[in-house]
Amino acid sequence: MQGIVDYLVKARDEFKNVTWPTRPEAIRLTLLVVGGSLLVGLFVGGTDAVLLKGLNLALNVTGN
Repeated sequence: MQGIVDYLVKARDEFKNVTWPTRPEAIRLTLLVVGGSLLVGLFVGGTDAVLLKGLNLALNVTGN
């Protein structure tokens, strides 16, 4: 049990040493991550749609 308490005390002390971002920095970086994720999602989805269409044309498959 003492090991868990020591770990939590050290973790709390370590959190005091962290340089936390300011609110504007956190918002900017969050928007950057969300925007990047959307771009990657659009790229992957678009690539999938193009490859699926090409495969359907190559195999002469009809349907969805």
